[in-house]
Parts: sequence; structure tokens; C-alpha cells
Amino acid sequence: MNNIGEADLKLLQELYPQKYPKLIKKLAHHYPIQYLIGYVDFYNLKIKVNKHVLIPRFETELLIEKTLAYLQTKNYQSLLDIGTGSGAIAIALQKNLNLKVDACDISSKALKVAQENAQLNNVNINFFKLDILKDIPPKKYDCLISNPPYVKKDEIVSPETKYEPQKALYAKNNGLEFYERILNIAPLILTPPASIIFEIGASQKDAITKMVLKVYPKATIHVAQDFNNLDRFMFITI
Repeated sequence: MNNIGEADLKLLQELYPQKYPKLIKKLAHHYPIQYLIGYVDFYNLKIKVNKHVLIPRFETELLIEKTLAYLQTKNYQSLLDIGTGSGAIAIALQKNLNLKVDACDISSKALKVAQENAQLNNVNINFFKLDILKDIPPKKYDCLISNPPYVKKDEIVSPETKYEPQKALYAKNNGLEFYERILNIAPLILTPPASIIFEIGASQKDAITKMVLKVYPKATIHVAQDFNNLDRFMFITI
């Protein structure tokens, strides 16, 4: 999680001068300042956040940058963002690409935030509720993108994350259950030639690669690194 900067503290004080002393106490207990401010700047967009959605990270901005470069080489018409949360990924892509973007999430409260963010940023996205572990999206797409829950149950995380929705963070099967599920149903919801784009945990590249090749033996897989040179983004062409 990002360190708290002087600019954020100043903004918090300007927004809530009367409550500021109490808010500082909350910060001392690692409460995310982004929730107190109520929004984050994400890829030149204003994205509302609250306790019902994960706070978009810097790494996910890099995912957007790399995804835009990747998709500019394709001729896709449609994309589905799985586990959209605040809608940050879907909105940033819709803002910068000429294709139809849909987005789904299991949480009705998260979808409400995502819809508000779409309106705030003047984009038209079809949001719908879906439990990806149980159900299959009703349409077919050229591209899937997902930054799913991938934290292992016993993994050490930043203390601020205890205030974020835990279902959006943790996954079974050593953090791999959502990747496995998405890859297993991908043949039912993708129209080749197509792509799958993941943000992944830094230690998950090899395990996910094996999953990909089990479903798509001839897939082309490119893994890109984050700001710390850790493997964090996977681009799969089928």
C-alpha cells in the first residue's frame, strides 16, 4: 500500500478540517487514507473508493499502460473485465480504446461504486453481477482482463489491507483459484483469435503458465514486470 504523503494529509485536512484530528487517529491504526479522502487518482481518472472496493494500486496503472500498448496491435471489438471492483480497469480501458467494454463482479456494493465511477468519468460500460467461480458470462468476447483475488491465505500483507474487502484479496489453492477458473471457462466465452490478460502475484508466473498451456497448448504467453522488476502481468494470445 502507498505511503501517506504530505499532499494527501493536506487534502484530508482541507476536506475535513473539523474531523481532521480524529481522522489522524484512524490513520495511526493503518486505516487507508484513500477511503478517508474518498477517491484516488488512477491513470488520469478520478476513481471513487470506499470500504466495498479495493484501492487501485500503482501496479495496476502499469497494467493499464501495458494493456493499451498490447491491445493497439489487435483488432478486437469487445472486452470483459472480471472482478471489476471500483471499475478502474474497465473505465481506463474504455477511455482509451475503441471497443465495447463489459465488467462483472460478485459484489452488488462494488458494482454500485463502479457505476458511479463510470458516470463520473463519462464512459458507457455494461456492468453486471456474476459469481465467476459458479457462473459463466452470458456473452462471448475477444478479450478477457482480470486482476482477481490472488493473495494466499497465510501471505504477509500490508496492515491497511485488513480494512479492504477480504473477498477481493484472498483466494484458495495458493492464490490460484480464480486464474484456474477463468482459464477453464475461457473457451466458452472467448472467440479466437483472442487474448487473456492477468495481473498476477509475483511468485505465480510458473503455476499460471502451466494452467494456460493445459487449456491452450499453442498459446503465446508474455510476462511483464512491475516497477520492482517482479513478474506481475501476463498477456496470453490464443
